[in-house]
Amino acid sequence: MQFYRDGYRPGDPDVRPAAPEALERGDAFPEKLDVLIVGTGPAGTVLAAQLSEFPDITTRIIERREEPLQVGHADGVACRTVEMFQAFGLADALVREAYWVNEVRFWGPSEDDRSQITRTGWVEDTPAGLSEFPHVIVNQARMQQYLLEHAASSPSRLEADYGIEFAGFEMDAESDHPVIATLRRADGTEFTVRAKYVVGCDGARSNVRRALGIQLKGDAANHAWGVMDVLATTDFPDWRTKNVVQSAGKGSLLMIPREGGNMVRCYVDLGEVEAGDSEIRKKTAEELREVANGILYPYSIDVQQVAWSSVYEVGQRVADRFDDLTSDSPADAVPHLFVAGDACHTHSAKAGQGMNVSMQDAFNLGWKLAAVLQGRSDATLLRTYSEERQRIAADLIAFDKHWSAFIAQPALDPAHPELGGVSAADMQDEFARQGRYTAGLATQYTPSTLTGTAEHQELASGFEIGTRFHSSPVRRVADARPLQLGHSHVADGRWRIYAFGDTSGAALREFATWLSDGEDSPVREFTGADAVIDSVIDVHAIFRGSHHDVDVTALPELLLPTSGPLGLQDWEKVWAADAADDIFAARGIAADGAVVVVRPDQYVAHVLQLSARAELRDFFGGFLLPTGP
Repeated sequence: MQFYRDGYRPGDPDVRPAAPEALERGDAFPEKLDVLIVGTGPAGTVLAAQLSEFPDITTRIIERREEPLQVGHADGVACRTVEMFQAFGLADALVREAYWVNEVRFWGPSEDDRSQITRTGWVEDTPAGLSEFPHVIVNQARMQQYLLEHAASSPSRLEADYGIEFAGFEMDAESDHPVIATLRRADGTEFTVRAKYVVGCDGARSNVRRALGIQLKGDAANHAWGVMDVLATTDFPDWRTKNVVQSAGKGSLLMIPREGGNMVRCYVDLGEVEAGDSEIRKKTAEELREVANGILYPYSIDVQQVAWSSVYEVGQRVADRFDDLTSDSPADAVPHLFVAGDACHTHSAKAGQGMNVSMQDAFNLGWKLAAVLQGRSDATLLRTYSEERQRIAADLIAFDKHWSAFIAQPALDPAHPELGGVSAADMQDEFARQGRYTAGLATQYTPSTLTGTAEHQELASGFEIGTRFHSSPVRRVADARPLQLGHSHVADGRWRIYAFGDTSGAALREFATWLSDGEDSPVREFTGADAVIDSVIDVHAIFRGSHHDVDVTALPELLLPTSGPLGLQDWEKVWAADAADDIFAARGIAADGAVVVVRPDQYVAHVLQLSARAELRDFFGGFLLPTGP
């Protein structure tokens, strides 16, 4: 974290000074907007936090409810989501408050008495080495609060407008603010605003999706689950670990401890239901407790308080498009309305992916909107949002169908194998096998304008192209501080180049010199003459060997740039291997070194040689606009 770059000021450094543009706008709802975000759910709050980094972009976020969410529905926070929160500077607070999911324990019918359950095994929740962060549990409402507070403390001073819903829209193709959105206040009065872009993050019953005529397509619900957050006393010994409990004929139970050391969420199997059966939703928390205690026998829970409960049917649906473009739209058409999160894909809670994938939708779209609105990229870049995220949503639905069906299987009765079911060993093996997916790390973008091909993947085998940048420990040369390299990535819309040194370091220095001074350097070509040199592409150098052997002041300007009214240097661009955990060995960096290009949303876009010149420039030229004459 850096501060005082614009001069010393007292107080909390997380609360940054308001930008002049924010002060000029005031509190009144503007008649014209760059971006209108509809909904303060997981997707909407991530998008607000991202766009709040750009005070020159006029953004507003509206919410149909008249106050912030108090009790969240989702609670599972994948490792990948914590990594994203780190980019916003929020991971430390999140993991301090959260429940850490360390193990998954399995219970099934006892061999001696199948009416009773017994522990059958356990696995590590997240396989070692997948991420520097754990899988955690935090109330969705708190997750959203973190993001909204971040936006409110940003230079944009962006805050949600509650009690306003999206009612419809018209298009004015001749205007530079082509979306005329009709908004409705809680008292029924309506008003219109003009926007360049509208993003519907307004849930499974999205008004934005309906206005666009987009349908959710998929399987009808046919299996019901009850869910309740309880404060209880119990003789069940694994109350504070995650548990998968299978009974003999009484259903299944998934138990996930919550933050705070006392609350536990119980997912109670209510069995098969007919499509459209509304009676199942009338199940009370007391009825859910009775079912849960039947499954847990000979153990029981004595519920002291139910903080929240609900009944839902598992159904998996995905929208056939995530923006306002149709199959008839011209090849160069630009989308102006988008849907994200539950507005475009719905699924069960079993895999814990709904909130996480929704947030990644918004993280994918946010930097693209900023790049277009600030003139760094052509507006056709926005087409890649639907192209990339629709496939990810389809993969999620496929996984969720498999996972929900697997979890819902009855326990296998060895005496009657013909009845089917799943054995304790198979259940345990499947949980271990799916660890990468449930950690949120299965996403891989395919080759495109934004994602390169794998000709040079062997130069950095641990940074697989299209996957998220897998952080590893390094030493910061300037102050010898051990840090995670990935934590240098801030959610500020910039691209990153991580240049890993060759054995001597000579090729790395030559590469950095070219980026800094070369006439054909992509940094020079795509950064305005009056802009800070790292404002579009942020370059980091990682040297082999000890940090004591590197003199930062002897390196090219790009690695010790100056900025701000005081012209202060940035000492946080140069790194060395950590002797205790060498990143070059851990991530398979070749002896000749490697260039790893990382997108603003933390995904590896390309791997190239340190000698790459035209290839690197051509890659950035595929989506960045030149700034020179």
